[in-house]
Amino acid sequence: MKKFVISVIAMLLVITPAVFAGTQGTNTNTVSPTLQVSINIQKAVRLTLSTGTAAVAHCAVVNNGGNPDYTMNFGTGDALGINAGNCNLFGPANPGVDSAIYWSDYNLTPVFTNQSTTNNTITAQVTTNFTAANASIVRDSANSNTVPASAAQFTAMGVASADTIATNAANATALTRFIGVAVAPTNGAGTLTGAQSATVTFTLTVN
Repeated sequence: MKKFVISVIAMLLVITPAVFAGTQGTNTNTVSPTLQVSINIQKAVRLTLSTGTAAVAHCAVVNNGGNPDYTMNFGTGDALGINAGNCNLFGPANPGVDSAIYWSDYNLTPVFTNQSTTNNTITAQVTTNFTAANASIVRDSANSNTVPASAAQFTAMGVASADTIATNAANATALTRFIGVAVAPTNGAGTLTGAQSATVTFTLTVN
């Protein structure tokens, strides 16, 4: 009796397919391994600047890849508007009283993904100003893609606080804005001439 039981068990072991974690088997022509795929998805934002396409002349926005991220060069200018600069110029309406405005269009492209809302704001702020007291960053007062018609349509960009330049911008769509340098007819001691640079920080917030 004992021998018969042992032989039956041995026979069952032979004819039963051996499967280990679904990756291999014997006495079968099918295996079904499983793969668990994981990813940690995060929300993301991107704001890029590029050369404009709206104005008559465009100062190129150069992508430096960081520190600073972008540069724009208005060339040589003066408070009387004698030098044409690299882009567009509004000479002073009252020479010796009003500022000359050297300006250009530029494009901003916001991109945001996996956010809980599409509401967004883009701001701009002068975070490092010119050394020269007679130079300042200006922007188009209308905050639109309409080409400014005169110097009066530019206003000083915020230094102490950021200016809102766009709200609820379309995702992944370029929008046009205008930026410039005002050169005032200032006389006196101190740095009033020479090569100057200022830094503008743009911020995209999706909220």
